[in-house]
Amino acid sequence: MQLLLICFFTLALSSFFNSKTDNYTPQTDPLKESITRGSEIYTDFCMNCHLPNGEGIENTFPPLAKSDYLMKNREKSIRGIKYGQSGEIIVNGVTYNSTMVAPGLSDDEVADVMNYITNSWGNKNENIVTEEEVSKIKK
Repeated sequence: MQLLLICFFTLALSSFFNSKTDNYTPQTDPLKESITRGSEIYTDFCMNCHLPNGEGIENTFPPLAKSDYLMKNREKSIRGIKYGQSGEIIVNGVTYNSTMVAPGLSDDEVADVMNYITNSWGNKNENIVTEEEVSKIKK
């Protein structure tokens, strides 16, 4: 009889826990997922000029690593990636005056690469850049 009761309770508990876990969906982290996608975009479109470590090329292409400009000028940075950029900017106290052509990225790709570069090489930004935010930025 005791064996029968133990089997019954084991089956009942097993059924209870399985029903709870069958409906469980793991939580995702949208920022981490965006950063992962952004890393691939950076490799394809940005790394040639800004280099694998984000340090850029002195006096030619500004650094993204520990970049005061990038972190303090969110909208301008998004606009630069989305539409390209030319003219003078000051990054970490150094003046740059070169042209960056628009890489032809979609709004979601711009958001992903922004999330990657603002969370790499000493930059930290927990305020996720979204496709909707990028879509509102005009030339």
